[in-house]
Amino acid sequence: MCTRCCLSQLACCCGSAACSLCCGCCPKIKQSTSTRFMYALFFILITVTCVIMMSPTVEQAMQKHIPFYTEMCDQLKAGENCSTLVGFSAVYKVCFGMACFFFFFCVFTFGVRTSTECRAAVHNGFWFLKFVVLLACCAGGFFLPNEDQFLEAWRYVGASGGFFFILIQLMLLVQFAHRWNQNWSSGVKYNKIWYAALALVTLVLFSIAVGVMVFMIMYYTHAEACFLNKLFLGVNGGLCFVVSMLAISPCIQTFQPTSGLLQPAVITVYVMYLTFSALASKPIESVEEDGKNVTVCVFPFKTGTSDTSIVTGVGTVIMLGCILYSCLTSTTKRSSAALRVYTNDMPENERARCCFCCVDDTEDYDDEKTAGGQNVMYDEKEGTVYSYCYFHFVFFLGSLYIMMTVTNWFHYDTAKIEQLFNGSWSVFWIKMASCWVCLFLFMWTLIAPMLFPNRFQA
Repeated sequence: MCTRCCLSQLACCCGSAACSLCCGCCPKIKQSTSTRFMYALFFILITVTCVIMMSPTVEQAMQKHIPFYTEMCDQLKAGENCSTLVGFSAVYKVCFGMACFFFFFCVFTFGVRTSTECRAAVHNGFWFLKFVVLLACCAGGFFLPNEDQFLEAWRYVGASGGFFFILIQLMLLVQFAHRWNQNWSSGVKYNKIWYAALALVTLVLFSIAVGVMVFMIMYYTHAEACFLNKLFLGVNGGLCFVVSMLAISPCIQTFQPTSGLLQPAVITVYVMYLTFSALASKPIESVEEDGKNVTVCVFPFKTGTSDTSIVTGVGTVIMLGCILYSCLTSTTKRSSAALRVYTNDMPENERARCCFCCVDDTEDYDDEKTAGGQNVMYDEKEGTVYSYCYFHFVFFLGSLYIMMTVTNWFHYDTAKIEQLFNGSWSVFWIKMASCWVCLFLFMWTLIAPMLFPNRFQA
């Protein structure tokens, strides 16, 4: 049985069979889900590699613990202590290879409508061969001619793609907020406990947002300094209040009966997080007190290594979570119309679930038992359930976003992964702008059905 299971996994790696786990007790998995999971795994592996390349701590540990490290670097012709394999230029080259990999598949899968095509078979299988191709693309970046000119041009390409990816993230966040409220509201007419769930979650989210706001007012403002902090805290807090009132206003609820406070609560929490992260990323300010320069408006708690290590850790987890959510869900049928808000009743097949975001748009499909392993449901026999081309395009943009984020955007020369969220005006303004774009997108989804009622009819 074990041999048969291993052979089935080899068919996944070197053939067109769908990937599954060897353990037969694992729940069923759709072919489309397993494919997206595998591409996400590739993405995570390269992202971790980029993080390692930007970490001086890891570089020093490698020099200390790897035997014959210097000799190995000489053999690889990677410069003194492998200097060409670390730093922002190495990350640019690796992300260039990953971006080329996903862009190639974006072009290759353009127009695929059914999983029976040969191109669809390549997209859904041959994982070992594709992994080798990905590694070759990443390694090939280190052999590009005219390195300085390439890095300069690629930086602007990365910035453009990174901004576009941020926009997709924000669109999906807005769609997620509406989807959550719609799903839980659909259960109200069957079980009144969903009222309590909506009220409880809304109260918790707003409490978190208010708590973060109070925290920032206490520690990120000062009577004699930090004018931008005071300004943006007031602006962002005021805008969150405006969209919250707008969501429950009678004119909005006339066109969107299910509109409530849950959606603005989700948006407010995310805006407060972005504001907090932006203020923590702003270069430090100091004031003169008793003849000494005292640093003000910084993270107040000492953590042993850095005042911003908590900000960095939490921010990194949230960032990676948002990236994976954007890449994996941006191509589903529901997310393809992320900004469209319907005014009619919810779909008849809408059923309230606690984990609604984990449910696919599709229902039951024939499944095929892999030899001793996990069941695979082939949900694309009649046609693809998501756009292969657009899926790879989003991962292409995600590669550029990772490249720019890990290298601290336009402050790449002094970038270190340990200071990912520390002291950069470019990061500060990008996050502040993201707050306003997010609020604008959410506000647009509220007022658009009122302004164009015929266009938003279901």
